[in-house]
Amino acid sequence: MSQSNCSAAPDECRYAAHMTDILSLYTLDLLLLIAATAVIAGMVKGIVGFAMPMIFITGMTIFVAPDLALGILILPTLVTNGWQAGRQGFSAALKSLYDHRWFLGLGYGVLLATTQLVPLLSQDVFFLCLGILVVGFASLMLSGWKPQGRSGASLSFACAVIAGIGGGISGVWGPPTVMYLSTHQLEKQAQMRAQGVIYGLGAVLLLFGHLGSGIATPQALSLGGFAIVPACFGIWIGFQIQDRINQNMFRIATLSVLILAGLNLIRRGVM
Repeated sequence: MSQSNCSAAPDECRYAAHMTDILSLYTLDLLLLIAATAVIAGMVKGIVGFAMPMIFITGMTIFVAPDLALGILILPTLVTNGWQAGRQGFSAALKSLYDHRWFLGLGYGVLLATTQLVPLLSQDVFFLCLGILVVGFASLMLSGWKPQGRSGASLSFACAVIAGIGGGISGVWGPPTVMYLSTHQLEKQAQMRAQGVIYGLGAVLLLFGHLGSGIATPQALSLGGFAIVPACFGIWIGFQIQDRINQNMFRIATLSVLILAGLNLIRRGVM
């Protein structure tokens, strides 16, 4: 559209520019990138129950802005967590919801408040501190340490607050939640189910929170809708692997992925 036409019809020019921006999002390369990243992230999630946001955002932010990557992540996270939470049935999911109700209430209260503070908070400092905490905790757990008594209760409270902050500013609340669940020494199906319930409700709140913050744009949500099928395919593969490993191997795999998640958070904080 020429400059003269734009001067004569500014509304039409704005509409044309808006449509160009939308169409530029739907390139074949971007769709293939989203699909491949969603499959890998879903597969890891199916094995250990978490790390999907970490893998998805890490892969996507190589090519797109972090706020767009976070917006795309919301819908596939919501769907895959619903599947994970409901694998043993609705009543089992409700029991997990009740068992961890205080963690949910505190963590999600912090999450909703934090989503509105994204532009004001330093993600770099948060990622660096959280990464150091996660690596230290997972290393101690692998060495055989188990928090007990008041130390376990204090750690659980801190994990809820940190999970809420991480979920609100970046969509990454997996590592603190796994830290919290690891203090309870849950059987693998119970831990997977609890993670699905916690992350699934968090994804719902994240959607509503970021509708207000401007992260969940129509463009990001439409691309997120496209990512649902490859993410579900990935988590299905992960479930087949997770069903075949024993409790000790599941624990080691969970803590090992937690260490990798912590190292990735440190990398993001430093860089």
